[in-house]
Amino acid sequence: MHANMNLPANAANKSGPKVPVSVRVGGTAVRALFLIILTVLTARVASPQVETFRSMLDTPGDLIRVMLGFGVCTFFIVNLFIPPRDAEGYRTWMYLGPALLPLSVLCTFVVW
Repeated sequence: MHANMNLPANAANKSGPKVPVSVRVGGTAVRALFLIILTVLTARVASPQVETFRSMLDTPGDLIRVMLGFGVCTFFIVNLFIPPRDAEGYRTWMYLGPALLPLSVLCTFVVW
């Protein structure tokens, strides 16, 4: 049996529904603020407990904390420049923004 499959040649190039500009800008702004706050929070938590970076080599716990923190901060910064792939990604950030941003700012102030 041969199924007749009439797929257009450019089906892979078609994008989903258009995202309104306000949702795109709002979702991008909320996502960027959240990732920046997480980067600052991670950098603060991962900073060495000693005064200088040279003396952190004496304490293996500080060295591991700084290395892991650097990796996590790098991950957040790289993801800052990768936009959501579809309209639902922007809408999700718009819906989660009012809950996540105040909570992340509160966590940052508590940790600081």
